[in-house]
Amino acid sequence: MPRARTGTAKSRPGEKRSGEAGVGRPLTAREVDVLKLLSRGYTYTEVGQKLGISLHTVTSHIKKSYRKLGVHSAAAAVTRAADLGLLGKSRYG
Repeated sequence: MPRARTGTAKSRPGEKRSGEAGVGRPLTAREVDVLKLLSRGYTYTEVGQKLGISLHTVTSHIKKSYRKLGVHSAAAAVTRAADLGLLGKSRYG
């Protein structure tokens, strides 16, 4: 006989449920680079120029970071990454 489901919602793959700490999956080096530049006040366009990638690619890295960090905004992603000690010294200034 199957067990009855509880009322808890499932999280998306790579997304943390409330109450879970840390990162779902590790951020890639490029995702960290993007977050480091955002934390220093660069716009998405400036991040792309500095890293030599398109605006679309910057946006893609940000969205993936949101899922991995369990957040819903760039500011929250930067804050969470900083709290986790992921935003040490940047190669990009």
